[in-house]
Amino acid sequence: MQSCEISADSTDDPLSSGLRRKRQPRIVVIGAGLAGLSATKSLLENGFTDVTILEASDRIGGRVQSVKLENATFELGATWIHGSNGNPVYHLAEDNGLLEETTDGERSVGRISLYSKNGVAYHLTNSGQRIPKDVVEEFSDLYNEVYNLTQEFFQSGKPVNAESKNSVGIFTRDVVRKRIKADPDDPETIKRLKLAMIQQYLKVESCESSSHSMDEVSLSEFGEWTEIPGAHHIIPCGFIKIVEILAHSVPDSVIQLNKPIKCIHWNQSVSKKIEHVADHNSDRTEEDVGYHVLVECEDCEFIPADHVIVTVSLGVLKKHHESMFHPGLPEEKVMAIQKLGISTTDKIFLEFEDPFWSPECNSIQFVWEDEAESESLTYPEEMWYKKICSFDVLYPPERYGYVLSGWICGEEALIMEKYDDETVAETCTEMLRKFTGNPNIPKPRRILRSSWGSNPNFRGSYSYTQVGSSGADVEKLAKPLPYTESSKTVPMQVMFSGEATHRKYYSTTHGALLSGQREAAHLIEMYQDVLPCGN
Repeated sequence: MQSCEISADSTDDPLSSGLRRKRQPRIVVIGAGLAGLSATKSLLENGFTDVTILEASDRIGGRVQSVKLENATFELGATWIHGSNGNPVYHLAEDNGLLEETTDGERSVGRISLYSKNGVAYHLTNSGQRIPKDVVEEFSDLYNEVYNLTQEFFQSGKPVNAESKNSVGIFTRDVVRKRIKADPDDPETIKRLKLAMIQQYLKVESCESSSHSMDEVSLSEFGEWTEIPGAHHIIPCGFIKIVEILAHSVPDSVIQLNKPIKCIHWNQSVSKKIEHVADHNSDRTEEDVGYHVLVECEDCEFIPADHVIVTVSLGVLKKHHESMFHPGLPEEKVMAIQKLGISTTDKIFLEFEDPFWSPECNSIQFVWEDEAESESLTYPEEMWYKKICSFDVLYPPERYGYVLSGWICGEEALIMEKYDDETVAETCTEMLRKFTGNPNIPKPRRILRSSWGSNPNFRGSYSYTQVGSSGADVEKLAKPLPYTESSKTVPMQVMFSGEATHRKYYSTTHGALLSGQREAAHLIEMYQDVLPCGN
């Protein structure tokens, strides 16, 4: 067992000490997703030379994961570029020719994006009936009208009444139900169908928010999330191309794969001893003295640094923040981690030999008639499949073949992840037979699905403002450590980025990318007087 001593410079200003005079600052980035790669790219382009990315898994990309099967690319993670006007991800894709094969049908301007705006969504009931198109349109207009009301509480500062429990789901369900029941023109059978459709729409909304239920999403904060104007785009050759573009200017030597971290030892402004067991880390030099952060890896290596940019998911922070940081995080940041929400949204791709759906059908939406008066969207474990809200038809078939993409979220997604492919494929096929009224639908020839909830490197898909949280908690999550300003303490020893740290664009790829650039910009400003000119 060997000890390593970390001590501060004696000067009052650490940035005028040996840190600046003798060497480049050492930056360690935790995670090689969009946030980590964009931060690293910005640092390298601005003259930083001592930057290392530590990635726990065996690949880069984080929650971007494109899988190529034969001639088609399927997205297990990020799928759409949400908005084009000023979106940095869109401009990366456009400037690099990634959108040239995108069809008009793959450019969706709808709020709830499907793979194709061509065709019609089929809303089917569990009795095998299709809900008439005019009934669906009437309900959709009503639902969207109420959805727009949910934005106004934040945007217009409207007070939230106690009945809504500050919940998007409770508010939406209550208002839509009252309006449906008060409509004098609809017979009871139509009202019943519309009431059942509320839950299906809320399931779709939950998948979009990556919440277990919209009942858990804050009504007062819902409108702060900002949608970038313009169409939503799919990248036919795979979203992973955006990752590769960011990584192109990052030398391979900078990225260490299969390098999970155990603990970040920070705030070493006074001399402290850290025990370590890595023999290859024992040849310390005088230069090692003066680093204020020590990253302890799972393989027992200790990596000293001046600054660490943490880009791990909110799910990982919820699970491991107590052991991941020493000393522990300030109470304010712990509270933000606990209050903000993250759940799982999973996809289930089913490939068929031939389509059993009509050419005009672009999605199959599952409406359970017995949920007309339901208050909860939580199911017994054996009924996890009731949380599957829909299957989208991948378009065009010339690219994808005959493939449906199903969506499931929340605790039921975690249950789905426990089953094997055969069981999930069989369950989904039975559902499709039941709702289409076609008992002859064959089992799919292939299944592909995500498992973000049970993946220990993510523990969820993306974040949302949970009831009881606010945008202020996002700001607290993004706040660097240490909090206290001291002339003897190097500021911003531990920094935070990732989609959950962007107040307006949380849950998005552009939010992740911008958050990485934001943290890099802080360091560039800090060291602007001593860095060489950027490239």
